[in-house]
This record gives sequence, structure tokens and C-alpha cells, in this order.
Amino acid sequence: MTATEPATAGTAQTETGTEIETASDAGTAPGPGPGTGSAPGAPAGPVRPVEALLLVDLQSAFVAGGEAVPDAARVLDRSRALLARARAAGALVVHLQNDGAPGTVDEPHTPGWRLHLPVASGPRETVVRKTGDDGFDGTPLGALLTDAGVEALTLCGVLSEMCVSATARTALARDFRVVLPHDAHATYDVPAAPGIGESVPAALASRAAEWALGDDVEIVARAAEVTFTAARPGCGTGSRAGSRTER
Repeated sequence: MTATEPATAGTAQTETGTEIETASDAGTAPGPGPGTGSAPGAPAGPVRPVEALLLVDLQSAFVAGGEAVPDAARVLDRSRALLARARAAGALVVHLQNDGAPGTVDEPHTPGWRLHLPVASGPRETVVRKTGDDGFDGTPLGALLTDAGVEALTLCGVLSEMCVSATARTALARDFRVVLPHDAHATYDVPAAPGIGESVPAALASRAAEWALGDDVEIVARAAEVTFTAARPGCGTGSRAGSRTER
């Protein structure tokens, strides 16, 4: 992820290898955001459980302080709820953490780089550091998911059209089933460009990003609809959804 906003320190944090321990955020989230509605022909019923949760770049530079994405409080609230349910179910939890270039807001070991939500120690939860948008590129993420027996995963975090989108695309290409909760990812407003167009509100940019993922992603209106189950190591073969699904 590349961003130009100045870093804003979130909660205090201590590093232990690549795992991060931090105090939880005390912000209050607003009510649910706009749902996606249902596409014609979308199957009804509950969302099938997933075996993994990927928390994408929930770093202080992007979700804390005055330079946070506009819907940071909502995304943090939904992400905390997803995290609690994933842990309770014994699902694999992966915190993706971007290592920005020198001078950027997410430069390693700066306040903005630190993860904003706590990381629990244990074999089912880990931090994967990356240097680009795609969480799979040059990282052990793919092997972690496969070794854990993951076939289906859900993502939350920032930024919708960058790291969330790039990671979701590669997951789909690797035949993982991908569930994307509409209210659990966010981005910044797109600024106006002279001769090109007016500014685009962040909510519309996020909606366009999820729609652009194509027919295989499962878009659900609320993170509360996502359920988790424990994966069985050695059983992860991946399975792609047959058509665009929105609930």
C-alpha cells in the first residue's frame, strides 16, 4: 500500500519477532453502513462458513487519528467482531502488515506502521508482513492457508481498491472461496482530477472496488453474516464460487 497521509500514532505496541501486541482501540463505531442489496438470482440462505480471516493493513496510519480513512471506526468495529468469532471457532487468523517505503506513513517501525488491533499468540494466529498490495506476493500467506487446510476465507481492512482488492484477486485465482463483507473494508475519498472528473466519495470507491472483483467473489452486506469454522490441516484444496453472489 502506498499512501501520502502523515502517520498518526494509534495505541502503544510492543514487537515480538513479527508478531505485534497492542492495546485495543477504544473508539465507538457508527451504525451499519449501506448494504449491497441482492443481485438478481442471488442464492438465499446463510453464508457458508469460512476457515480463515485475513485482516488487511489495519495499521495506525490508516485507521487512527485525523488521517484515518473516513469509515475507520466502522471497519475497526466490524473487524473486531470478525476476529472474536474467528478465534472462538478455531479458524486461522492472519494479520497482513504492509512495510512501506522509507518516508511513507507505514514505514516499518514507525507509529503509523503498527497494527491497531491486538495479535494473540498461538498456532492459529500470525502476522504476515508484505511490501506490496498483494498479500500473497513474496510472502508465506499461500503456504499458511494451504497447510492449515483452508478452502474459504474472508477479508476485512483497507484500502478497498488496493491491498484488499489485490489480495482477494489472488485468493480467487488460487481457487480459494472468498467472502467480502461490504461493511468491513474502506478507503479514502478519490480526489477530483481536472479534465477527468469530480471527486468520488470513499463509500462509492469501496463499492466499485468490490464489484470489480468479478463473478467469483461472495459479497455480503454485513460482517455479522460471516461465520467461521476450524480448518483441517492437509484438506485445503480450494473451491471457487460459481457465480457472483451478493446478499
